[in-house]
Amino acid sequence: MLGRHFIRTVVSLSLGLAVTSFSASAATILKVQTSTQSGGYSFGYLKDNWLPKLEKMTNGEVKVELLPIKSVMPRNETPEGVAAGILGGDLTSIAYFSGRNPAFAILGDLIAGYDSPAQVQAFCKDGGGAQALQTLWDKTLPGRIHVVGCGAVSKEALVSKVPIRSVDDLQGVKIRSPEGLAASVFRAAGASPVNIPFSDVFTSLEKGVVDAADASAYVNNDRNGFHQIAKYPLYPGIHSMAVHQFTVSKKKWDRLTPEQQQALTDWFYLAYADLLNALDEQDKTLVARDQADENIEVIDWTQEERDKFRRIAQGAWEETASKSPEAKAALEAHYNYMRENGLL
Repeated sequence: MLGRHFIRTVVSLSLGLAVTSFSASAATILKVQTSTQSGGYSFGYLKDNWLPKLEKMTNGEVKVELLPIKSVMPRNETPEGVAAGILGGDLTSIAYFSGRNPAFAILGDLIAGYDSPAQVQAFCKDGGGAQALQTLWDKTLPGRIHVVGCGAVSKEALVSKVPIRSVDDLQGVKIRSPEGLAASVFRAAGASPVNIPFSDVFTSLEKGVVDAADASAYVNNDRNGFHQIAKYPLYPGIHSMAVHQFTVSKKKWDRLTPEQQQALTDWFYLAYADLLNALDEQDKTLVARDQADENIEVIDWTQEERDKFRRIAQGAWEETASKSPEAKAALEAHYNYMRENGLL
């Protein structure tokens, strides 16, 4: 994981180089719809800490305005908004587009595939992930979308009303899960996935409609009060690391200078590395608090159980990958990176 001091140092160097590289011109303003609410931690952190840095890195020539989820377009239609120029870009969950091609499910969240979001960021930045996503968008909306980057910032912490200390403990557990790859993995492990909206998670747990929930990061689960009724959270999580894409209109991208393009790419990866660290600090602070609470048991699976779950998940990956040539290619991109880094 990149340290905060290292990130600050790189940003400082980037700022110094950028200011001398760009000549004064009219600013390019990218209105970017995100997959988070305006009151969410990630939205506020990027807005307060990283939007000003982009302006400094480009001498004010490139600016980003973050917009909350569904503020302009439905969450699964942002690519059309970007392609048409209604949006300057999106910073949103790739898995939202799984209905278009199962390859988006493979690139959007390889359930149980990685041990940390830092590994996912490395896959995206240097391991072929962003290139695989670009290839997929070129197939889906040819010549309309440019992928600036992609990455995950947190590993979701499962919330549960029953202790789930191993793969065997998943047997028969009713678990809130989105349809698709996540549901397939939980089903293969013996659980019973239930597709309910995120807004109904608290009530469903409270009333016993589900025993556990694939919800969000520990800090977000805490803010939503899930641990008040689900006393057996799993941390670090065992399953989901939602991968976000940062895309912009190909026309807008081509209007940027090479220096501006590089600055925007560097900005995204630096911002996401820093956000990862910030969320990790938030999670660990809350976990330490809850570990001291005799009414809550924070469960951390052994590596043996995590590996067992990954082997089960791999069958679901393969099944999903068999549904389209693009999905097969997306899984192979993951496999290439995993093999090179001893993760498979």
